[in-house]
Amino acid sequence: MSLLHEFQSVTEPLRLEGLFSTAQPAELEIGCGDGGFLLEWATRHPGKNFLGVERLLGRIRKLDKKGRRANLTNLRLLRIEARYVLQHLLPANVFEAIHIYFPDPWPKDKHRRHRLIDEHFPELARRILAPNGSVHLRTDDPDYFVQMQESFAPAKGFSSTETPKDLVALTTEFERQWNEEGKPTLRASYRLGE
Repeated sequence: MSLLHEFQSVTEPLRLEGLFSTAQPAELEIGCGDGGFLLEWATRHPGKNFLGVERLLGRIRKLDKKGRRANLTNLRLLRIEARYVLQHLLPANVFEAIHIYFPDPWPKDKHRRHRLIDEHFPELARRILAPNGSVHLRTDDPDYFVQMQESFAPAKGFSSTETPKDLVALTTEFERQWNEEGKPTLRASYRLGE
């Protein structure tokens, strides 16, 4: 059975009970790519459910195949645009963590408006996070990293926090590539207060 959710409607909000067979705490990864992080994290944490969002069909199919091969019953995938799913489809106040690693930095000034992490993002995250939920961000782009920090600095209810050591230790394929090229990983984590 495919881990990729087939939308019957893209206007009806999703219910986690309809996606996962077991009710347990949930985490979200936006832009999961080929799934290196998400597969490993879901394997390490069988007592949690994981939802991966990826727009590119080839990547999500590859992740679906790997997840089924690993018999991960706590993993489901959505092929959809991230901002839309955040605004309209994900249930409120349910995710313990949101992971966004190496999102497209849209480096040209005229394309910056396409960046996911902007001044509106903390409000989108606040809507879907459970109390004391966290947002974990990584990038190799210094300019985007500054924008990420500036987006969360004034965000009501969020405070900067240390990225957990087990998250730092688990690197993505992109991250290993950038690190080998001498580009450091820039990390930020934010916790939502009750």
